[in-house]
Amino acid sequence: MPSIRKNPSTPQAPAPVRRRMPAAEREQQLVEGAIRFFSRHGLGGQLRDLAKELGITHTLLYHYFPTKQALLERVYKDIFEGRWRTEWETLLDDKRMELPEKLTRFYVSYAQVILEPEWVRVFVYSGLSDRYITDRYFALLHEKLFPRIHRETQKFLGIRSRKPPTDRELERIMGLHGSVFYMGMRRWVYGSDAHPNIAKLSKMDAIYIEDHVLAYLASVQPQKVKP
Repeated sequence: MPSIRKNPSTPQAPAPVRRRMPAAEREQQLVEGAIRFFSRHGLGGQLRDLAKELGITHTLLYHYFPTKQALLERVYKDIFEGRWRTEWETLLDDKRMELPEKLTRFYVSYAQVILEPEWVRVFVYSGLSDRYITDRYFALLHEKLFPRIHRETQKFLGIRSRKPPTDRELERIMGLHGSVFYMGMRRWVYGSDAHPNIAKLSKMDAIYIEDHVLAYLASVQPQKVKP
């Protein structure tokens, strides 16, 4: 069979030109890759392994993040601090809305934004290592969320007081918050969900969250002492 000879005069297709990525875009790409990497391998994962998985040199990664701590700081700002919504604070401060609806609407929105697989898994891995991320995030909750829930709960109960929550009151608040977070734990850590139909998760999550809110409000009601 005669060989097919290329006509030397035929113009060759130009080699694809690699787009030079702006520094900010490249940095964001590295952060997103690091979030996926840490969510799978834990925070003990090495930066050399991260660079290999991202298909870049360790030198390039080092150029943007000279230390692992610098990278973890950026991860925290992106998916923890960066996902907090100021409109949640506005919602919780709304004086026109009843507390059951207010807490339900807040936690439904919170779950949709926060309880993503990478967020949950990185948070858990941090708690199992140096707690750098978990400690900072709980500090944020103690500043922006828990005092608001306590204040609104006091109003709901008809109590006029500006005292900080007692240990028992705070435990109930954290129990409410933890019950919502545990929905993400079951889904993204244990691989087990109360409702296996993924298509119905959003609708069912809202129902489950309302149940958690009502259970919390029932727990804070004054208990009748039997004679």
